[in-house]
Amino acid sequence: MKKICRLLIFIVLGFQPLISLGGTSDSAKSSKENYLVYVGTYTAQQSKGIYAYRFNAATGQLASLGLAAETNNPSFLAVHPSQKFLYAVNETGNFENQKSGALSAFAIDGRTGKLTLLNQVASRGADPCYVAVDKTGQHAVVANYSGGSVAVFPVLKGGRLGEATGVLQYKGKGANPERQESPHAHWIDFSPDNRFVVAADLGLDRLDVYKFDSTKGSLVPNDPAVVQVKPGTGVRHFVFHPSARFAYAVNEMDSSVISFSYDPARGALHELQTVSMLPKGFSGKNDAAEIQVHPNGKFLYASNRGHDSIAVFSIDPAKGTLTSVEYVPTQGKAPRYFAIDPTGSRLFVANQKSGNIVVFQIDTASGRLTSTGEVLNIASPVCLKFVAIK
Repeated sequence: MKKICRLLIFIVLGFQPLISLGGTSDSAKSSKENYLVYVGTYTAQQSKGIYAYRFNAATGQLASLGLAAETNNPSFLAVHPSQKFLYAVNETGNFENQKSGALSAFAIDGRTGKLTLLNQVASRGADPCYVAVDKTGQHAVVANYSGGSVAVFPVLKGGRLGEATGVLQYKGKGANPERQESPHAHWIDFSPDNRFVVAADLGLDRLDVYKFDSTKGSLVPNDPAVVQVKPGTGVRHFVFHPSARFAYAVNEMDSSVISFSYDPARGALHELQTVSMLPKGFSGKNDAAEIQVHPNGKFLYASNRGHDSIAVFSIDPAKGTLTSVEYVPTQGKAPRYFAIDPTGSRLFVANQKSGNIVVFQIDTASGRLTSTGEVLNIASPVCLKFVAIK
C-alpha cells in the first residue's frame, strides 16, 4: 500500500512541471501573437476619444472593441513598459483655465481593452502633440507644439502622473514666417540606453539633446546641445536605429529625411545624408509626417501627406545611409501616422482626413509593402499603439 501511495505521489509531482511548462508556453505564445491596438484621434467632429481593437498577429485578424475612453483630442499615445498603463496628450490650448494642454493617464483592462482614467495634469504648454515614457517607466516627457516647450513628469505608483519636474521653454523663430513664427516642439523621446533625451522643434529647425537625470526627473543640455538643420526644413519626428549607431529625422516642410551617425557614449549626432521622400516629378503640396525603422534595422518608412504615400528606404548596415525602394499609396488622405506591429509583419497607416486605417503586409526581405485588404473606418485617426495581451 505504501509503495502504491509513493507511486501516486511521484506520478502527480512528476507531471506537475510538464503541466506548468505547457501553461507558460501557451501564455508566452499568446503574448507574442495577441495585442490590443489603441487609436488616438482628433475629436472635433465624429470621434469621441481613444478606440480599441483586438489584433492577432499570426492570423492578421482584427476585431473592434469600440470606444475605450472618452477624452478630448487624444492625438498621441504612449504605453508604459509594464503594458498596464496608457498615456495620452490632450491637444488643446486651455486646460483648467491655463494656457496649456493636458496629459492623461489611464489604466488598461487587458481583457476588455477599456481604459480607466487615473488622472490628468497640465502639459505646461499649449497643444501637446507627443508623449513618451522612459525605459524604466518612472518618467514621461511631452512636447507642446503651440507652447513651444517640453516638460518632464514623474510616473507615480499605480500609474498616475505627478506635476512637472522640469519645463524648458524655447525661444526664437525660423526662416518661414508663416510656419516658423515661433518655436514648435513636435517630438521628444529617450535614447535607447535611457541616458539622453532628444527633442525636435519644427519652428526652430533644430534637434536639442539633453542628459536625462532619472533621479531628479530633469533635463540638462548635452555637449553638444543643439543640432541645427537647414533653414526651412521643419524637422518633425526622429527615430533611432535598433543598433543605436544611427538615427533619422523626418522633415515636414521640405519632405526629406536626414540620416545621422550617433555616438551613444556622448549622445552626439553627426549629419550623414539628406534624401527626398517624394518621387521625381512630383510638384504638388506635401507635408511629411511620421518616420519609423523596421525592427530588423534593414528598412526605414516615412509618410507623405499630399502625395499620400509611404516612402520606403533600405538602410546600409555599415554606413546608415538610405536608398529609395518604393512609394506606396496609403489608400486614404493625409497619413499622419503609421505603426509597425511588434512582430514586424504589418504596417498600419492612419489616414487622418479620409477616416480610415489601412493595413499592409511587410516583406521583411525587401521592405516592400502589400495591401492586406484590411481597412478600419474610424474618424480622424492620428496615432496607434500596441499592447501585448498576456
